Amino acid sequence: MKNMLQENTIKLSSSYAVASKARDYFQLMKFNLTFMVVFSSVVAYLLVPGVEFNLIKVLLLFAGGLLVSGSANTINQIWEKETDKLMARTAVRPLPAGRMADTEAIFLAVITGIGGLVIMVVAFNWLSAILSLVSLVIYGFVYTPWKKWNSLAVLVGAIPGALPLLIGWAAGANELSEGGWALFAIQFLWQFPHFWAICWLAYKDYAKAGFKLLPANGEPNKFTAMQSAMYTLLLIPAGVAPYFLKLTGPVSAIIAIAAGMFFLFRAINLYRKCDAVAARKLMFGSYIYLMVVQLAYLFDKV
Repeated sequence: MKNMLQENTIKLSSSYAVASKARDYFQLMKFNLTFMVVFSSVVAYLLVPGVEFNLIKVLLLFAGGLLVSGSANTINQIWEKETDKLMARTAVRPLPAGRMADTEAIFLAVITGIGGLVIMVVAFNWLSAILSLVSLVIYGFVYTPWKKWNSLAVLVGAIPGALPLLIGWAAGANELSEGGWALFAIQFLWQFPHFWAICWLAYKDYAKAGFKLLPANGEPNKFTAMQSAMYTLLLIPAGVAPYFLKLTGPVSAIIAIAAGMFFLFRAINLYRKCDAVAARKLMFGSYIYLMVVQLAYLFDKV
């Protein structure tokens, strides 16, 4: 009886250790954020004229995208280990909390990065793999250190943030045509109000870490809110570009305009009130906008 209890205890301890390690890897790769990014890539892939839904291809694109994005996020956290210790929301991450050594994180970044790129080459084409590599390098080695220099880091970070649309398009079309660039432009513009809303809420934490992410290295104020409103306004005409390029039908164009107006209203509300409540509404509004518009495109594909 005693031996059985000891065996069960060992099994439970082992299971807990495995689950804890898997949770750390998921946290290091920012799985939730990565999933949303890769979803955008799949939408772009399925919007390519002539591409039909193929479950195997979609799963392979998800796998390749998750691995490459996860590698970029891991590199980001290796760079920012010391600054993550200074911020309440990031101090519990595996590296700053001391649950994982730098060498293990580096190994994970290399393995996932190579694995994702191999999937893109074998399952799709070299163009999508090269774009994936460009996205990884810009995010991990340009945007990440730039965050401490000046607020242009947001502009730099918006490039790898929107590249998944081009990657998905290239995976299906094996070229960079107007449709891919139109989808890229939408997500590129979307990131500014989205990210500045997050920065507004986390401003004190970012300031502790020395990150300069709000416009003109400033603070949460009307200038930041005005910039956010300008980008949401630009999203309205950008949102109907897929219709004019004959990728999607009129229903999705109407939905994109309505979602853009909703997003703009929340940005104007932030300008009027300049408080954390309005910033939080803008942040959640950005998620709603992107999900609604991308699904509308998908279901209204011509």
